[in-house]
Amino acid sequence: MARVRMKDIAREAGVSRGAVSFALNDRPGVSEETRRRVKQVAAEMGWSPSAAALALSSRQARAVGLVIASSNDSFASESFFLRLISGIERSLQPLNFSLVLQVVPDLEAEAAACRTWWAEGRVDGVLLVNPQLDDPRAALMAELGMPGVVVGGSWPGERLAGLPTDDRGAMRQVVEHLAAQGHRRVAYVLGRGGLDHTRVRQEVFEQVAHAAGLHPEVSAFTDVTEDSGRRETARLLQLDARPTAIVYDNEILALGGMAGVQAAGLACPDDVAIVSCEDSPICRVVQPGITSLVRDPALLGQMATDRLLELLAGQPPTEGPAPTPELAVRASTLSP
Repeated sequence: MARVRMKDIAREAGVSRGAVSFALNDRPGVSEETRRRVKQVAAEMGWSPSAAALALSSRQARAVGLVIASSNDSFASESFFLRLISGIERSLQPLNFSLVLQVVPDLEAEAAACRTWWAEGRVDGVLLVNPQLDDPRAALMAELGMPGVVVGGSWPGERLAGLPTDDRGAMRQVVEHLAAQGHRRVAYVLGRGGLDHTRVRQEVFEQVAHAAGLHPEVSAFTDVTEDSGRRETARLLQLDARPTAIVYDNEILALGGMAGVQAAGLACPDDVAIVSCEDSPICRVVQPGITSLVRDPALLGQMATDRLLELLAGQPPTEGPAPTPELAVRASTLSP
């Protein structure tokens, strides 16, 4: 089907192409009746503005960049990023902005992608995920003068905004729930090393556990795959004082952990309770259902994108953190 152009709308509406341009761009030069008729004809014909023309007229790429440093296997298995992207698109689509997405193996490749995009004018700004301690991307953004929003943190910079997440409050809920269930030996299977949210979760996990008189055990960092969840669970269950409850950094690790508990001849939750720091439909339908921290990654993506769009419009970005995740208690931590 051929793309509908302004000359087609002009012919159908019985006006000049100039009148169509004035009407569709809300510029003076035509009567309100003509403007209304032209817009109605355009809608009926399925017209939409050209992204290239919009970019040329505004001197913007009308595009937002997102680079995710992750292995392809990990990216494909984590529902968090897919839901985050859906929220990003929710804010971009009404404004005819595009999302430029790239999955790369590490931060060095992410920095190279951002440099290329900015040099070529392919994006107007970027969304930065998985902030780290002493993150090199903070200096990169300052060097480039590139607008950006840090999803899950906040860095200083005139053209940077943040969207912090409350990982402290979230993990506190988890440990206090396990303590209330009578657990005294608890463990935490970590996600990737270097990430701010994993560091904060581990810190709070140990602090709150010690304060409640619990004995915490922490695993090595993992690649957040099902296999690594299974392996770390097997190691923890071989300890002389094995944990009676294990917290996992995401739902994929938790599924591997559940398999590891079964392979050890134990049952969940009777022998080992399981908690995931990320929720997904899998956590709700698997038996037993997995107690999880519930947040809306789509809302996170939408909030971050809205802040970036405010920056691009020359406005001060909205401040404040994302909503604190809430613990959804399910059968995996409720012993009979």
